[in-house]
Amino acid sequence: MRELANPSLQDIKGIGPKMLEQFLELRISSIEDLFYYFPNRYDHYEMKPLHELQHEEKVTIVGQVILEPVLQFYQKKRSRLVVSIKVDGAVVKGVLFNRAFAKKHFVVGETVTVSGKWDQHRLQITIDQYKKGTMDEQSPISPIYPLKGNLKNAQIVKVMSNALEQSIQEIDELLPEEFLANYRLPDRQTALRTIHFPENFKLLKHAKRRFIYEELLIFQLKMQLQRKKHKESTLGNAKTIDRDKVEQFIHTLPFPLTNAQTRSLKEILHDLKSPYRMNRLLQGDVGSGKTAIAIISLYATITAGKQVAFMVPTEILAEQHEQSLIDFLPKDVNIERLTGSIKGKKRKEIQAKLSNGACDVIIGTHALIQDDIQFHDLGYVIIDEQHRFGVNQRNALKDKGLLTDILFMTATPIPRTLSITAFGDMDVSKIDEMPKGRLPVETYWVKHNMLNRVLSFIYNEVKKGAQAYVVCPLIEESDKLDIQNALDLYVQLKEILDQKASVGLMHGRLSNEEKEQVMNDFTHNRIQILVSTTVVEVGVNVPNATVMMIHDADRFGLSQLHQLRGRVGRGHKQSYCILVADPKGDTGKERMRIMTETTDGFELAEKDLELRGPGDIFGVKQSGVPEFRLADLVHDYRALETARNDATDIVQNKRWNEPDFQPLKSYVQSHFTLESDLLN
Repeated sequence: MRELANPSLQDIKGIGPKMLEQFLELRISSIEDLFYYFPNRYDHYEMKPLHELQHEEKVTIVGQVILEPVLQFYQKKRSRLVVSIKVDGAVVKGVLFNRAFAKKHFVVGETVTVSGKWDQHRLQITIDQYKKGTMDEQSPISPIYPLKGNLKNAQIVKVMSNALEQSIQEIDELLPEEFLANYRLPDRQTALRTIHFPENFKLLKHAKRRFIYEELLIFQLKMQLQRKKHKESTLGNAKTIDRDKVEQFIHTLPFPLTNAQTRSLKEILHDLKSPYRMNRLLQGDVGSGKTAIAIISLYATITAGKQVAFMVPTEILAEQHEQSLIDFLPKDVNIERLTGSIKGKKRKEIQAKLSNGACDVIIGTHALIQDDIQFHDLGYVIIDEQHRFGVNQRNALKDKGLLTDILFMTATPIPRTLSITAFGDMDVSKIDEMPKGRLPVETYWVKHNMLNRVLSFIYNEVKKGAQAYVVCPLIEESDKLDIQNALDLYVQLKEILDQKASVGLMHGRLSNEEKEQVMNDFTHNRIQILVSTTVVEVGVNVPNATVMMIHDADRFGLSQLHQLRGRVGRGHKQSYCILVADPKGDTGKERMRIMTETTDGFELAEKDLELRGPGDIFGVKQSGVPEFRLADLVHDYRALETARNDATDIVQNKRWNEPDFQPLKSYVQSHFTLESDLLN
């Protein structure tokens, strides 16, 4: 984009030194910044019949004042004014807060036009604007800007109008002509005029569509360039895999791979053989077979003469994965396990095997990243439940093999829109298909008054030889309330069962060793019913557990509920998830309904995103989910996927060099200060 011939904000009519300071507070320091300071809503007064008005929408109605307005005062200088207005043969109440002076403006018998928020149930409008008489035939669409400090909306409107008149011709097009034509987008100048001063809502929609695509494309270009940079900084990482051995190994497995597993494995093996470092996320629902793919790719790396590290968050998971490796891998593969509880002579033996190359696979917890652990030739790192480790912990393991391929695994289904954004600099493989023959978990939602029936059901399952989880939510960080909650259930179960079954209790005040012991007892069926305040370890495999009861289930999000449900249904018996909840709000009821209707984790993740928004899913502060001016990751996912595909095409096929892409290239260079060699 060429430099604006008139780049100074002060040259725009209406901007003096004081207003310039106020604009700088809004992070507006150039004319381009000003043009991209978009309205956050638009006022438009359109009169509709009462039956067409939408609940809680801003509406405009015209009617006749039929009663003397009623004014009430409460507290200091607080007031409520109620006006009765006859509209379409019905009486509508108009309410104004803290505007006692307005009483004299509403005269019985006169016609008034009022605008405000509509309450369909009460036939009531909370008035924010009013005037005598009927409204104009066609009111304009008025932009309303986000304000800060002493700036008034009218000032911004005036300045924006002047800026468009003076400098819009200096704004060059960013997008290539083929994109504008293919997606039927307005050019940049037209779209800027329209978004600030729209003639109608149809043109406004097209202008917004253009800027949503533009900002998603620029964001995706940044992500793709970062990915390219990371990949090409690790040249020289190719592995020579023995393909025949890997094929033979796959045939020895006691189950066939699903199509989704085969596809993910192919992507991972391609990365292992490529000269660039793998940085891949393998996501799959609980029970979809991620571990099988990890074991096959791990064995492929061993055939190339490299060592593998498999990092998991807890000792129990390390033991369970070690057993899986022993069961499946050929006997000549040397497997070791290293956790915090392994000390002394045994630890030194493992260290020696790692450093001299006698150990092929090491599975363990964060003990693997201690300074005294050195590898002979580490070629592949698998990190299970990657969100459970901090960035520094993950990087420490990466650094032990400077050119190491890395596979992150997660059983938390991530909506596609968030995986494109939050994991945009990673390749993502997705196992979205369950193995054949697995029985879906039957899910029921019951109210609290049915708790005794639920406990009887659990007891009957235990009598058949099964096990059960009873989970209570974390209500506050102090753990006081939730411990009491769990204790109540624990005591209740102990009384009901009276030595007929062993009941265990796990809560946040237990030490890590005590928690490990409780989980161990449950894993080995020394405890039949586990009452827990904390989320039961993701990934822990207890095939004998057939019941998951979640107390106060409405306190959990959909993704958490699905993770908990995934603790059962891991064997051949029919399993059940019972949600005990009495939600008051519509969102809580909707969550319970969705849980009983689908067991597809990816579908649930999409629904959770719709109900909660991206910030709540990841936690706003650590999400890495960017903020956009106009784009919405949930509603604009089609535009996001299109932008991602276009960005990939531009970067991989070096379309930067085409003349039509030069403005976009210049813009990315100037706004992201990426090294120019990435663009060449």
